[in-house]
Amino acid sequence: MTEYSWLVPLPVVVPLFGAGLALALYRRPRVQRIISVVALSIVLAVAATLLVLADDGPLVVDVGGWAAPVGIDLVADRLSALMLTVSAAVTLCVQLYSLAQGEADGDEAAPVSIYHPTYLILAAGVANAFLSGDLFNIYVGFEILLAASYVLLTLGGTGERIRAGSIYVVVALLSSLLFLVAIALTYAATGTVNLAQLAERLPEIDPDVRLLLQVMLLLAFAIKAAVFPLSAWLPDSYPTAPAPVTAVFAGLLTKVGVYAIIRTQSLLFPEGRMDDVLMWAALATMVVGILGAVAQDDIKRLLSFTLVSHIGYMIFGIALASETGWAAAIYYVAHHITVQTGLFLVAGLIERRGGSTSLESLGGLAKIAPLLAVLFFIPAMNLAGIPPLSGFLGKVGLMQAGVQDGTPLALTLVVGGVLTSLLTLYALIKAWNKAFWQTPPEPLPDTKLPVGMVGSAAALVVLGLALTVGAGPLYGYAERAAAALQDRSVYVQAVLPEGGRGEGESADVARAEADG
Repeated sequence: MTEYSWLVPLPVVVPLFGAGLALALYRRPRVQRIISVVALSIVLAVAATLLVLADDGPLVVDVGGWAAPVGIDLVADRLSALMLTVSAAVTLCVQLYSLAQGEADGDEAAPVSIYHPTYLILAAGVANAFLSGDLFNIYVGFEILLAASYVLLTLGGTGERIRAGSIYVVVALLSSLLFLVAIALTYAATGTVNLAQLAERLPEIDPDVRLLLQVMLLLAFAIKAAVFPLSAWLPDSYPTAPAPVTAVFAGLLTKVGVYAIIRTQSLLFPEGRMDDVLMWAALATMVVGILGAVAQDDIKRLLSFTLVSHIGYMIFGIALASETGWAAAIYYVAHHITVQTGLFLVAGLIERRGGSTSLESLGGLAKIAPLLAVLFFIPAMNLAGIPPLSGFLGKVGLMQAGVQDGTPLALTLVVGGVLTSLLTLYALIKAWNKAFWQTPPEPLPDTKLPVGMVGSAAALVVLGLALTVGAGPLYGYAERAAAALQDRSVYVQAVLPEGGRGEGESADVARAEADG
């Protein structure tokens, strides 16, 4: 497998190189568009290749030739490769949507010279977080995301966007500060931040210190993942951004936090001392989020609350700490990234066609824009978990894992998950009826929808359906990824094949000794 390891850094390097090139060519917006699409297409192709290769075992790259734990490792295993592939497909579709929107608007609503480099930097940050093999590099990935997302969130410079961006940045900085303190404490306690070496050393330290480190990391990641009660910032921050930005934020950024929780809980803290706390947090996230969604009369805010609510399903699967729970959670993350992003893109189309996202101002869209009605209805039913769609399959997997666990708390989560799904269906059907069936209070503007925007949103809707059609192979892949999480030695031996390398050894020296 080592002959393909050179592919691993490309999802990070290619967008960064593209961002620099796009910034240098800021006076040529058409060239910028080509660069961004080509870079993201390369990332998707590489990610899909890694998805296949990682099924035979993790691919590891020692950045700069310095071996772990001294150097920085990038690791593409089944979990990271799957997350990377789904995120690459989503970022490409959203970029195509934004390009069509910019062309239709004459690029007057946003500074294009900044947008394309920033978007590519965001893609690089997401890839870096998924592939990182040590805590500090995950932190670097998060900080890249923070810097890029703040610029994207405040594009246009309106007062509402600046206010929402300020809230987002304050919360993100608090999360980053907690994460940085947790990294410092982890290094002080173990002498390393390499994930594979931490998996070996953490069991040897004082259990109370280990619990403190676990709580600190969970708090930092829970803020980024919008887990209740640390989720209040999200519904006020996301809906104010342009539709493509809102879509990629909703689909991806919270899932980076969820990924970090999966990785650290399975690899570093398998003893499960915080599992009950995570279950209660999952239940509260589901219930509070969906009750907030039911109360909304704006499509974007409604979708923002459903986003929070469905994070609870993922945390539920993680808290079960079993192969079945992890497999269902991984599948559900892949499903939710695709479907939630698609719904936000369709919400952007609704706003463009109807002139608003307020359900009190919309109506009659089924008659004047039937394709738009279909594009909203399919992912809405998918999110609500209507059989046989991927949302239903993911939720059934989570419910089965909860029943297998058999504890009163797990069974309570199963009931909470079913009720949340029913309330999601109610909220989305109410939104669909008001936007597409009711008589509008005033005639809607006669605005044509750009073909590129409709096509990009339709591509994500089709991708969501593909997760249903290909549910067997995809769920099998998720099960194999979960089995690898359960057997931590797979990851540890891939990163530290000699059972832990000495301080200061380069990769070349380590390999020479192994060969000798």
